[in-house]
Amino acid sequence: MSATRSEVIDAFERHLRAERSRSEHTVRAYLGDLRDFFAHLDGEGGEATPLESVRLADLRAWLGDLAARGAARSTLGRRSASLRTFFAWATRQGHVPTDPALRLVAPRKHRTLPAVLARQDAAQLLDVAAVAADDDDPVHLRDRAVLELLYATGIRVGELTGLDVDDVDLHADVVRVIGKGDKERRVPFGAPARAAVQEWLARARPRLATERSGPALFLGRRGGRIDPRQVRSVVHAMVSHVPDAPDLGPHGLRHSAATHLLEGGADLRMVQELLGHASLSTTQLYTHVSIERLAASYAQAHPRA
Repeated sequence: MSATRSEVIDAFERHLRAERSRSEHTVRAYLGDLRDFFAHLDGEGGEATPLESVRLADLRAWLGDLAARGAARSTLGRRSASLRTFFAWATRQGHVPTDPALRLVAPRKHRTLPAVLARQDAAQLLDVAAVAADDDDPVHLRDRAVLELLYATGIRVGELTGLDVDDVDLHADVVRVIGKGDKERRVPFGAPARAAVQEWLARARPRLATERSGPALFLGRRGGRIDPRQVRSVVHAMVSHVPDAPDLGPHGLRHSAATHLLEGGADLRMVQELLGHASLSTTQLYTHVSIERLAASYAQAHPRA
């Protein structure tokens, strides 16, 4: 007896988690896209359409309906990717005889340049964090260390919140990061980030640590591991104190770090390695930012190295 559609989707979810090591966010997005597609395919009757009866025209019709309702190109691209990933896997597993998504083409995304801070704005942002930390509040000392480390390394917010104390080597000025796909890389940082992290570890973290803190490097006020939402709030709040700076979050600091490194003469492949990009084409986006702001380039590769 062949598996039901629901059973196949459950197996696909297990595949994403166990074999592909996808993040919780990615798994939710894939499954949500599949549920939306099959709800559209089943129509008002609600009868589950068999997987083997799905055709390319059905996939295109769903995407066309989304486009007609105003879905962004980036949304259509992601949903196309969800369908292609699912049906390619289902074909390999023998759940469908042929892959209906094999010729499904995603709409080309507009290449938009990410918002970045000017170097002087980045320096002012970190000055704001340093002044706020002068009150010796452990959370303010943490916020300063968070901002310094984000900008110094260009790591993702999820990578930052996943750091443990032992992941930071304050003698070698290197942080060990577990990135997408559980890939490990080591990223250097400069003296200002080292000083901020040292101060956090020596003077602030012990005051927040509780039994539930475990090895987490950065903690919330109640002692638990800090989460990405808290970090985003911190970055937005601090950036708001920098006049005329674009409103950006942790990923904006990542963009800024990459741009400033390239403007300072860093090799593109070195930046790719630091950021943990699987493809060089992803890193090349930052070269367009640099060209537009070439007049503001500085001699050093990183302003806080």
